[in-house]
Amino acid sequence: MVAQTPTLPQGGTVTGRRRGSGRQLGRLLLLIAILAVVLYPLFWMVGTSFKSQEEIVNNIGLLPREFTPGNFSDGWGNFDVSFGRFFLNSAVVSLLTVVGNAVSCLLAAYAFARLRFRLRGFWFAIMIGTLLLPGHVLIVPQYILFQKTQMVGAAWPYLPLVVPQFLATEAFFVFLMVQFMRGIPRELDEAAKIDGASSYGIFRHVILPLSRPALVTTAIFSFIWTWNDFFRQLVYLSDLEDYTVPVALTLFIDSTSQSAVGPMFAMSLLSLLPVFLFFIAFQRMLVEGINTSGLKG
Repeated sequence: MVAQTPTLPQGGTVTGRRRGSGRQLGRLLLLIAILAVVLYPLFWMVGTSFKSQEEIVNNIGLLPREFTPGNFSDGWGNFDVSFGRFFLNSAVVSLLTVVGNAVSCLLAAYAFARLRFRLRGFWFAIMIGTLLLPGHVLIVPQYILFQKTQMVGAAWPYLPLVVPQFLATEAFFVFLMVQFMRGIPRELDEAAKIDGASSYGIFRHVILPLSRPALVTTAIFSFIWTWNDFFRQLVYLSDLEDYTVPVALTLFIDSTSQSAVGPMFAMSLLSLLPVFLFFIAFQRMLVEGINTSGLKG
């Protein structure tokens, strides 16, 4: 007779599947709870933007008892200058900052990562050391410098906000691009030199095309940080028509009269849309920059 191998009961397999499904359900519920906590302020701001002034004080819930869409029209025309002007000012400053950081930081990173010159390591260490300095420490000497160069109060008031970005002053983005370029094989540079390419030719035809993920990452963070910047713009902008969105939002809070909280939340909600749309437009390339090293194969 042939001995039969005993088989395990099916109940063990079903139990294991149930345990696995239970763990997955638990993780899913945990993620939903975390997501609800993270998104609660956003949902609350959306609901508050449709509440009246009295209901904002008396109703702390998410949903308004009575929708007040007039907050958007009131906030848009609350000042002598349309709020659209503030959006335009923020867009100009943010886009010029994106261009300045992308161009200047890419050139500086190429020099540190690919070119050889005296004291290269020393100057790179100095640049990295600037990351340890808080921005609030530098604001006073920067203001004095810009004032002596007649940028403060100039005909175009955004010079102190834009000009430094074209001088590779953002050490974080320079460091980001340097680390990215170090992952590009130097054999490509040597092959380009054999073909007669100069340093500029190597940068133009080899480094620049492969650095697109790092450029997109720099562009996204530059836009978000500049659009949400408040302190530097408050220091250098003095005229109402030159204000950007973060500075203009503070005008809704007045200590000497009744504050327009509802319109403020309505304009705050609108101010999130450019950042959200900019991120959505470049999200795929940002993920590509994180998941790849810029080379295929």
